[in-house]
Amino acid sequence: KIFYDHVVQPVLSEDNEIGVRSLSESEDKIKGSFSLMSLFDSITYNKGASITWMLSGFLTEKLFIRALTSYLKEFAFSNANQDDLWTHIQMVVDAQDEVQLPASVKQIMDSWTCQNGFPVLTLNLTTGTISQEHFFNKKNANSTDSYNNTWIIPVSWIRNGSSQPLIWLDKSSNMFPEMQVSESEYDWILLNVNLTGYYRVNYDELNLKRLARLLENDPKVRSYFMRFFLFANRFGYMQIETALELTKYLAREDELFIWNAVLLNLVPENLEGTLKNYEVYPLLKVSPFLLSKCGICIFYSCYFGFLSRVYLEKLFATACWLGLQDCLDLSSELYAKWMDHPEYKIPFLIRRTVCCYGVAGGGEKEWNFAWEMYNHTDSTKEDKDILLSAMSCAKESWLLYRYLQYGLSDTLFSSNCTSVIILYVATKDIGHRIAWEFVTENWPLLSERYGKELLHDVLKDMARFVNTDVQIQELQVFYNTTLEEDERVAATLLLEFTKSENMERRELLIRVANWLQKNVDD
Repeated sequence: KIFYDHVVQPVLSEDNEIGVRSLSESEDKIKGSFSLMSLFDSITYNKGASITWMLSGFLTEKLFIRALTSYLKEFAFSNANQDDLWTHIQMVVDAQDEVQLPASVKQIMDSWTCQNGFPVLTLNLTTGTISQEHFFNKKNANSTDSYNNTWIIPVSWIRNGSSQPLIWLDKSSNMFPEMQVSESEYDWILLNVNLTGYYRVNYDELNLKRLARLLENDPKVRSYFMRFFLFANRFGYMQIETALELTKYLAREDELFIWNAVLLNLVPENLEGTLKNYEVYPLLKVSPFLLSKCGICIFYSCYFGFLSRVYLEKLFATACWLGLQDCLDLSSELYAKWMDHPEYKIPFLIRRTVCCYGVAGGGEKEWNFAWEMYNHTDSTKEDKDILLSAMSCAKESWLLYRYLQYGLSDTLFSSNCTSVIILYVATKDIGHRIAWEFVTENWPLLSERYGKELLHDVLKDMARFVNTDVQIQELQVFYNTTLEEDERVAATLLLEFTKSENMERRELLIRVANWLQKNVDD
């Protein structure tokens, strides 16, 4: 669960854009040190780890470790490339009869490392057909683009709760007679049940209806299916109303990792400030089962083991964001305890949230304490970042103005902190307007120090709040006086694109609000 949630899931969310590079790059594409340094990213580390995890899954851990041991012994203190690893794995596979592969190890793995992105599989229960296509971040029925990427895919699956032999999909689609189901509503199938496959899964309506009936009774189905529906809704493979209907059972859900997955998708961190501008927020805020479950989950996380506490951070942050009084009171209590006893350590997983709401619930005294602790010589880099963020949570405008002014001082902050402070303030409820006014008023000085990189970062963040032509025109006036013509054109296109995305989000959230109004008391 932890590996999937913290490694596989994040890189799947990143590896779905047009233009994302493949895991393995040919040498002729690496030109200069910048291209080389760009390879040290999440695609290399997280996608590489995810595909290795999948490889270990279909080989079995025993064969994988045997092959890896042989590979490491031969190339110790030497150089190697990925084909050397495939060769050693192939040697181990050829020396046994238990695991049979549909192609050579190199052919299978090259389909994952030498082309970008990953597939989404769609299962049709009536015909038993599985098809694959290149997955992108939004399902567009009107798109005329075609992509011919095909992967050799190991598909683990269960039928009616019983594990089935691994199957392979090595073409765009294939019919598997063993996957044709009967008319019984209790005949169902799940793909990629152990979540080791580096791909997404989609189902036809027949299977969705049958799986939905299992949500309350089968924990294994719940943990898998909730992840599926969140992906399907988020990326356009399922209507939002259908996805929301499936959340009704959550009133009886106590598994923390499921709540963590739900909240990460329902209330993503980069949209917390934005969501407060929409009708959906007050409905979420008064949703009794959401509030009560956040409270229960916090209690469980505090008193149970490590796996429970791993998921505490998002649960606690969401509870405070929704205004759960127990959460706000606990934040104020722990922050006050820290002020009285500076040697006290707020629990790490909730430290960022506690500091933010501790400052937000107080005034100048609480803000000044955060400032004092930021300048404390014993503060770690991570603690300093938490406090930089916390000081932007102040609810009094003059404190935010003063904070931004502090950011201009070479003696109070290092030069790279100014842009961080501006962006932290810009993401807060009352801060985005204050931050924008500060940037426009101080642009000559900021431009001289940081150039247009700062404007790009601020623009990207401020664009989340652009919803009308008037707002675009207001920003355009600023661009006309600060940017060259080609930069103005690019900035305007970015704003228009963002406005379109924001309007699409508003329409979606109106549908969510309408659903909540009808179902919040159910």
